[in-house]
Formats: sequence, structure tokens, C-alpha cells
Amino acid sequence: MGRSRRTIPEELLLLALDPATGTTAQPQSLDLGLAGAQLVELALAGRIAPDGDRIAVVMPRPTGDPTLDTALELLRRRGSPVRAVHWIGGPRLGLRQTYLTHLERCGMVHAVAGQMCGVLPTTRYQATDTAISREIRARLDSAIRTGVPPDPRTAALAALAHAVGLGKHLYPGNEGRSSRSRLRDLIRHDPMGGLVAHAVMDVQNGVAAQPRRAPAAAGSGAGAHGAGGSGRRTSVRGTASGQQVAQGTAVMARVGAS
Repeated sequence: MGRSRRTIPEELLLLALDPATGTTAQPQSLDLGLAGAQLVELALAGRIAPDGDRIAVVMPRPTGDPTLDTALELLRRRGSPVRAVHWIGGPRLGLRQTYLTHLERCGMVHAVAGQMCGVLPTTRYQATDTAISREIRARLDSAIRTGVPPDPRTAALAALAHAVGLGKHLYPGNEGRSSRSRLRDLIRHDPMGGLVAHAVMDVQNGVAAQPRRAPAAAGSGAGAHGAGGSGRRTSVRGTASGQQVAQGTAVMARVGAS
């Protein structure tokens, strides 16, 4: 996978960054969304594919993106398809910070050191090139405004933005209500994006016991998960213990990213 194209986890994080405060909106649910975005990106790269409500590795060859390849290897080690809700609901140690550090290394954001209450050190992140964030936002706005079916990447990004509750951040207030509704409706345009978006909302709502029938049904019940955008999170104990170890190594020393 070349670096000429930004990945969906990168774009989701850039959407969540508040340009005024340098913090991320919906920090808890955003961690779940980043895990789901990794699955979508791996599917678009042909490395994994949906198998009902599970995720199966179909090509274990690395993509060239270290963070994605860590997730791909952990999925491969499972040996059998894993339920998306269990994968996304597993321990998320430092994933958001890993991507913030990655964006800083790529020059897309820069870190600003500060203090909380004059004592605790904090780190905030500002976009280096605001044109990138504007381009990402413009794609969502266009899909919402025109009603033309978006490309799979934009559809998946919209589904995840809705799932983690970014709708109120991107389209606030009563005047943004119709845009938030249309953002939610875009979930139906990408089966894989719909599958992982519903899994993200299910984890937040504590719904993980009942398997979904098939990824094609992901878009049919978007409105049934309205609480998914509330930012509440109920932890689901998955079986991805190896993920906790691998992602733990990526946790950076900086604090206050949220």
C-alpha cells in the first residue's frame, strides 16, 4: 500500500481533531472507531473480507503500513474468523496516540506542549495543513448535499464518523440535524463500512451477544442505533489478548491527546 493515499483511520482522526482546542472529539468512542477503520482499510486493500458478522483474513501479505500490518498479523494469528464486535471491543491500548504520533511523523499535525491547571503536562495537536482536513470534510459535505452515492472510502468514513458520534461535532445544533441524519444514511453505501460501524455502536451500547445475520443487512438498521453516537461506552471483553500486548508497545509517553 503506497503512502500517496491517506488511510481511513488517519482521515477519521483528522476529522475528530478540533482546530480550536487541539483535542479530539469523542475520545472514548474514537478509539473504537479507529479499530473499525483499520478493518475497513484492510478490506479495501484485499487483506480481509467479511464472513457474516465475522472478519476473515484472505491475504496475509503485509500492506507496508506498520500499524495496519500489526492489526493484520493479530487477525491472522487468530486462525479463524473473528466477530467484528469482539475485535473492536477488545483492549484499545494507545491506538489513538499511535495514530496521532504517526500523523505528526508524517507532518500532518504538530504537537503543542502545555500544562493543565499549571501542573500536569499536556500535549495538544494542531493540523499542519488545514487544506487536508478541509478536503476530507468537503467529501462528506458533497455526499450529504448531493445525494450521489459516494465512493467506498467516503461511505466508510461517513459510517464511522456517525458511529463514533462525530455528527454533532461536524454538524452542530438544530441547523445541522438534517445533515446528521443524511450522514447516518450514508452507512448503507458500503457493506464493510456498515458492518464495522454497527459493531462500533454495538460495543458502545453493550450489545455483543447476538450475531448479525450478514454484512448486507448493515445499512437496514442504522436508525436503530441512535445511542451509538452518544459517546457512551460499555466495554466488551473480547478474546484479542494478543492485540493488547502488540498495541501496548505503541503507547507513547505523551498524555493529554484527548
